[in-house]
Amino acid sequence: MNRFRLITLAVALLATLAVPVVNRRIRASLAAPRLRETGVPDGLPWREVHIPTQRGKTLFGWFIPSGEAAPALAVVHGWGGNAEMMLPLAEPLHEAGYAALFFDARSHGQSDGDSFASLPRFAEDLEHAVDWLQGQREVDASRVGVIGHSVGAGAALLLVSRRPDLAAAVSLAAFAHPAGIMRRWLKLKGIPYWPLGAYILHYVQSVIGHRFDDIAPCHTIRSANCPVLLAHGTDDQMVPVSEAQEIYANRRDERVHLLLMPGSHDEYSEIERHIGTVIGFLDAAMRDSSGEPWVLPETGETQ
Repeated sequence: MNRFRLITLAVALLATLAVPVVNRRIRASLAAPRLRETGVPDGLPWREVHIPTQRGKTLFGWFIPSGEAAPALAVVHGWGGNAEMMLPLAEPLHEAGYAALFFDARSHGQSDGDSFASLPRFAEDLEHAVDWLQGQREVDASRVGVIGHSVGAGAALLLVSRRPDLAAAVSLAAFAHPAGIMRRWLKLKGIPYWPLGAYILHYVQSVIGHRFDDIAPCHTIRSANCPVLLAHGTDDQMVPVSEAQEIYANRRDERVHLLLMPGSHDEYSEIERHIGTVIGFLDAAMRDSSGEPWVLPETGETQ
C-alpha cells in the first residue's frame, strides 16, 4: 500500500470517528434550556393537569376553566420557555369567557424530557393539548383554538395546516423559515455557513425527520384551515418584523390577519391595548355565526 493510500485511509478514518463527536456537540449546543415555573395562575380558578403525548411522555400544564361549554385555547410558549411565561394572557382571556390550557412542551418546564425538542414536536404536544381540551366537560369541543409564541407559533401554524377542526390560531412572533433563524444562530456563534453550517442544517433536518421547507410558517400558512392572527413586535431583534410580513404575504385568503405592535420578541409594550384586538379576533372566529369576515381595527398597524 503506497503512502498516498495510507494518508487517504487515515483521513477517512479520522473523519468517520469525528462525525459522531460533531453530531453530539451540535445537539448539545442546540438543546433548549429548561426553566421550571416558580409561580401559579394566582387569582384565577385553575388546576394542575398532566397530559399524555408522543413517545409515552407527559406534559405539565394548568387548566383555567371559564364556566360550562366555553370556547377554549391551548397556549404554548417558545424555545426555552414555559407555561408561566404565557400567563399574562390568562386573566384577559378568562375575563373574555375563554377556558385556557397553559402547558409546557416536552423538554421544557415541568414536562417530561425527550431525546430532543423541535418545532414538529411542539406541534405534536400542541395537538395532544387540543385533544385533551376537547375532552373536558367545561369546553365546547367545536370551539377550540391555539395560541403559540415563537417556535410555539410555528407549531400552531403547522397544526392548523393539518387539522380542519380548529376554530382559530394566534401566532405571536413566528419566524418565517427555520433555515433563516438557524443561519442567524450560526452567524451569532461565528460558524461559517460552508461547510460546517450547511452540514449543521442538514443534520438537524435529518434528526427531526422533516425538511425545513415542509414546516416553515411561510409555507404552512398557505394551508391554514381556520382564521389566523399573526401578531409581531415591531422592535423584535430576534425575529425581524419582515418575517411576519413574509408569512402574511404567503396567505391563501383573507382569513389571515397581521397585527404589528410596538415590542420586542418576548415583551410587547402595548399588549394591554392590543389584547382587545386579539380577543375580538377570537370572538369573531369562535362565536360569530354571521359569516361576516373579521376586519382588523384601525388601531392595529398592518402592512
